[in-house]
Amino acid sequence: MKVQCELCPKLCLIGPGQSGECRVRINIDGVLRTVVYGYPCSIHIDPVEKKPLFHFMPGSSILSVATVGCNLHCKNCQNWEISQANPEDGDIPAYNCPPERLIAETKKYQCPSIAYTYTDPIVYYEYTFDCSKLAHENGIRNVLVTAGYINEQPWKKLLQHIDAANIDLKGITEDFYREVCSATLKPVQNALILTKAAEVHLEVTNLIIPTLNDEPQQIRELSRWVKINLGADTPLHFSGFYPRYQMRNLPATSLKTLETARKIAISEGLNYVYIGNVASKEGQNTYCPGCKKLLIERSGYTILKNRLRFGRCPDCDREIYGVWR
Repeated sequence: MKVQCELCPKLCLIGPGQSGECRVRINIDGVLRTVVYGYPCSIHIDPVEKKPLFHFMPGSSILSVATVGCNLHCKNCQNWEISQANPEDGDIPAYNCPPERLIAETKKYQCPSIAYTYTDPIVYYEYTFDCSKLAHENGIRNVLVTAGYINEQPWKKLLQHIDAANIDLKGITEDFYREVCSATLKPVQNALILTKAAEVHLEVTNLIIPTLNDEPQQIRELSRWVKINLGADTPLHFSGFYPRYQMRNLPATSLKTLETARKIAISEGLNYVYIGNVASKEGQNTYCPGCKKLLIERSGYTILKNRLRFGRCPDCDREIYGVWR
């Protein structure tokens, strides 16, 4: 018998022995089973700034984990070798790492938090959920790096064990999501709003792709949506595109385009706007929205200076949005 997956908006109807679009849920005797639970393909230690999270425990290390699979099929995916892999093919090595072992490794390397990242933690939902719950029981914080393409009920359940998230808002039109990502916009916007409502620390990333979502008006509309629905203090990261996967014909995003995007977002009232993937003199620093003084100076993923005092500006005493310790 066929089984319908209710995890993400694609609502895959899966026949016996078949998998859904994410490739990792298989109908076995009428029951959907994940074939990647406890078998990540990637485990690394990263700076938390790489997620990117600039307002969450700056300068700390984060243990990052992923399995193969993704429920989106973005033509520009930078991790397509693992996100679009089929776990049954065996082309990508996997590690035996159940939740207990992942927590032990996190403690071993003295990382204060775990990031579920690289592909998308939504597709390895059960593993993410169990690891997150166990991490909290051991005083370890949890971070999601995700495209946010998930249905409301499983998302709300997972957010109960999450401390921070960086969610991609890949574009601001349905056409972009359908043509580039094989997805739709509204569920992502809903996930963003639910994350903010759950009081999970939230940062947003928009990858700017030349000719596809780089028009100033599109950037203005996206920035306005973030401010209206998520608040002016929500950090927004504009990342540079590099030719990858099925979009090798397009040029890399110029620094000028990214700096223009940052100026537009700031003019729309967003307080913390950053540039990623491209070196920028000011675009990686945190400034006080009140007195405009430099608070955190960064070079790439490295903190050069942090003037924050208990989460506040030392010059005007304004509270700065974030999780600082």
